[in-house]
Amino acid sequence: MHLLFLLAVVLSCHGCPDKCSCISQTVKCQNQDLDAIPHSIPTNTKYLFVTGNNISQISEASFPNRLELLTDLYLSGNELEYVDAMAFDSLPNLVRLDLSNNRIESFSERAFPDDNKLQLLNLSRCFHNHSTVGGILDFLRGENLNQLTALDLSNNDLVILPDGLLSGLSSLVSLSLQNSSIITIQNGTLKVPPLRDLDLRNNSLRDLPPTTRAEFSLKPGLRIQLAGNPWRCDCFFDDMLMWLKNATEVIDMRNLTCTDPEALRGRPLLQVDQSQLKCPSDMEGVLETSYVFLGLVLALIGVIFLLVLYLNRKGIKRWIYNIRDACRDHMEGYHYRYEINSDPRLANLSINSDV
Repeated sequence: MHLLFLLAVVLSCHGCPDKCSCISQTVKCQNQDLDAIPHSIPTNTKYLFVTGNNISQISEASFPNRLELLTDLYLSGNELEYVDAMAFDSLPNLVRLDLSNNRIESFSERAFPDDNKLQLLNLSRCFHNHSTVGGILDFLRGENLNQLTALDLSNNDLVILPDGLLSGLSSLVSLSLQNSSIITIQNGTLKVPPLRDLDLRNNSLRDLPPTTRAEFSLKPGLRIQLAGNPWRCDCFFDDMLMWLKNATEVIDMRNLTCTDPEALRGRPLLQVDQSQLKCPSDMEGVLETSYVFLGLVLALIGVIFLLVLYLNRKGIKRWIYNIRDACRDHMEGYHYRYEINSDPRLANLSINSDV
């Protein structure tokens, strides 16, 4: 009986691939300068590590044999760029997928089968150009990842999460966006997932929109981490400060500090009073900018005026001479009349001549 069992195991399992180590149901092909996933992976493999290699593309041909038992696949640090359609169709029971530390440029919306069982997806340090991230992450919008519970998008150049990106992840409870250069959370972005853990540490958040805060309040049991963001404690921050002080969702409230203005820089938000939230420096900056702009406009008008005078200098000179001659003739007439009126003899002569 034991011989039959061992024979069945041998027949169902291929030998260990070259440059890999195989222990029980774990296969490790790490730091071997591989340019493709070995094709002779034993069919009883449950944990597969192919990390630290030079595999730039994953396609349907990467897994020619169906690996029914495989639940964990680790492909981090491979300089991976392309994930093609049907890439994971031969892994029907894949639960955890680690694609971190790659440079993904294309991710097919049909990479996963419709009936996949994926629960954890790690895409940390995969996207380095925020202008292309929206198109790459379109595969998350589909409805075939409805069993995904944990998504790691940390340490990426995201800036802003695209609209509706997470709308298809109806089971997502853990989302990490740590250190992803995020400047704001758009309205409705986090409305659908039933989140329990949200990591927003070390981003570029200066405030949270009221609608986003309202969405957080509608998720019972949600735990949010917000430390390491440059909070702007000015006159527009009062509602946000009140929410932070009263919210039970923020678990690292004691680590939140002001970055602006300079008078409150480094001060914990818990120690900031509503009366300290002012905007004098901002208004002064606006006025200073306005004065500079006005000065530039006046200088430009002055230059244009001088240029017009220079281009018409001959005509202006002639016009001035004409005015001078006209004034001279006019003054001579006044002078002549004055002499006549002041001398009676000339006045009588003038009368006689008129007669």
